[in-house]
Amino acid sequence: MKKALKIIKTTLVWLVILLAVSMMIFTVISVTTFNRNDRDLFGFKIYIVNSDSMAATDFSAGDLIFVKETDPKTLKAGDIITFMSQDTDSFGEIITHKIRKLTTDAEGNAGFITYGTTTDTDDETIVTYPYVLGKYQNNIPKLGKFFNFLKTTPGYFVCIFVPFMLIIIYEGVKFFNLFRRYRSEQMADMQAEREKIEEERAANAKMLEELQALKAQLEGDRTSAPSDNETDISTSEEKAEDD
Repeated sequence: MKKALKIIKTTLVWLVILLAVSMMIFTVISVTTFNRNDRDLFGFKIYIVNSDSMAATDFSAGDLIFVKETDPKTLKAGDIITFMSQDTDSFGEIITHKIRKLTTDAEGNAGFITYGTTTDTDDETIVTYPYVLGKYQNNIPKLGKFFNFLKTTPGYFVCIFVPFMLIIIYEGVKFFNLFRRYRSEQMADMQAEREKIEEERAANAKMLEELQALKAQLEGDRTSAPSDNETDISTSEEKAEDD
């Protein structure tokens, strides 16, 4: 059970790390690449749709669309193109609409009449070749909303800051537990060393007592036993009395 819980905990931690890192990478990519006419990713320009002007047929607001740079001369009626709008109410904005037909402007420049399929109303200005950014290829529904959320303050806190803080807190608790275990083991080793020293000290004291007792016993035996001279004198006196 402990092993299974450890595996689950480790898996969850790595998933959080992967999520946080992925969100950070996605944020960087979205800020530096999406809705940028001078940037592309793997040959595609990526835009986040801001209106439902094409919702009736192809994509809606919040979708992520992929646009590939194309020679305007190869485009035809029915193609969907992304272009820099020259209309009065949307001047300079990036628009993705469908080509209704090929035409020329007042100065004889080749271009396209475009329209949004939702309203089926032609755009105000003819889109000439210099303003064409590319041809629409595909889309991922609603992913653009997610990337827009990532770029907001709440999105940053929810998708990046909070996961990284959870990882930092987890690693901090893990480090504290390891440090506490290390200190506990260190104190246990120190206590065992003290006990060993006390045991050795007690054994040495006991040995010293035994040596002192043995020394005292030897000195007592030496005091009680008669010397050789005293034994000889006693023997001589006994012989003299007999004579």
